[in-house]
Amino acid sequence: MSIHEKYLARELYFSIFLVLLALLALYAFFDTIESLKDVGRGQFGINHAFWYVGLRLPGRIYELMPIAVLIGALYALSNFARHSEITVLRASGMSTGAFLLILFKVAGVFALVALLLGETLVPVAERTAQELRVKAIHNVVAREFTSGIWVKDGHTFVNIRSATPDARLEGVRIYQFDERNLLRYVLDAGAGEFLGDSGEWRLTGVIRTVLGEHGADALENVRDAPGAWVEREAETRWTSALSPEIISVLMVAPERMSLFSLVTYLRHLSSNNQNTGRYEIALWKKFFYPAAALVMMALALPFGYAHSRMGGVSLQIFGGIMVGVVFYMLNALFSSLGVLRDWPPFASAIAPPALFLLAATGMLWWVERR
Repeated sequence: MSIHEKYLARELYFSIFLVLLALLALYAFFDTIESLKDVGRGQFGINHAFWYVGLRLPGRIYELMPIAVLIGALYALSNFARHSEITVLRASGMSTGAFLLILFKVAGVFALVALLLGETLVPVAERTAQELRVKAIHNVVAREFTSGIWVKDGHTFVNIRSATPDARLEGVRIYQFDERNLLRYVLDAGAGEFLGDSGEWRLTGVIRTVLGEHGADALENVRDAPGAWVEREAETRWTSALSPEIISVLMVAPERMSLFSLVTYLRHLSSNNQNTGRYEIALWKKFFYPAAALVMMALALPFGYAHSRMGGVSLQIFGGIMVGVVFYMLNALFSSLGVLRDWPPFASAIAPPALFLLAATGMLWWVERR
């Protein structure tokens, strides 16, 4: 690596790292303020709030990486242009392609970090943060597995095959134990809906296997056990500490899941004939999102070339922030539209980075022509 390449890479790394730290501190501050609202609910204290914010930091780094690369590159390139270093490099024979290659090498490191974070630390930290908050506030223990959501509420164990943020459940199984930890009954329901006024759940398609004095042993031979019988109901009411808020918290966003977890969950949904659109889009986004750092770097180069016609560093940084916000919004917009309009998952995931890559190519062409 030549001296000028080392110099450019060092300045770019330093600028991007500083911007990432600044953005991370800003988001952590807002997350802390939001988390402090829960202090006093249940057993949730100040220490829980800080632990919750800290556990969510890896996810924030993953989200902010492309924006940090864009703003940091803009800042570094603006400084290069302000000191006429870009002009000197171009006059000495460095082509746009060579300059872009250096930028891509730097962006590739951040893309690799984002990929590793998204596959290792982010899913574990996000899940741990949500479980910490649920346990402290609602005093329930809950985990999400491939078989669905499992919740422990006192002497009750609940398995929910699938749930939606609008408080609808599918495939509910409730195991009710008594004070001696003997199984009293098992309740199966096809669906459940939260009744906001009463704070209860309405379960439909209910089959309840009730156990008498024989306890759990009666399940092994229900026909011969006089203390076990089956009850069927069209619907019933169920009171539990489980609420739509807990369910929405437990449902880790597909974008924060690892590739392995997404593939496993997609197979589970497909085997149960459920809609997989949102998770297929998230799967494709896991492949393309790290590459957004490369696209952002390509988008920053035209700003550095056009420094003399675009004003000072502050204006370019503001423009970079606006571009980053637009990218973040489009990323979420195309994911939502892909689910609502039933677009191909591949197209929904690749559209935002493809649009910005096209914009970067057009801007580079325009700057070169001028």
